Amino acid sequence: MNIDVNEAIGFGAAVLTTIAFLPQVYKTWKTKDVSSLSLPMLILFFIGIVLWLVYGFLKNSPSMIFANAITVISALLLLYFKMKYK
Repeated sequence: MNIDVNEAIGFGAAVLTTIAFLPQVYKTWKTKDVSSLSLPMLILFFIGIVLWLVYGFLKNSPSMIFANAITVISALLLLYFKMKYK
């Protein structure tokens, strides 16, 4: 497998930014406290991540697809928690 430097940097960024988001999802799931989460921010964030995912597919960028697919799921979970525990 021959990964170019750009994709290697992309995967590094993808791993770090995706991991950075997961503690918020975990904390919200455990505490069921969504009071500090803004619904408009979550909706805009979700739409933005979906667009980044589409862009990753259009650019055929595995790092963008990987990061944004996981983040879409995380954002969906936060949206679900916001609606369920409000």
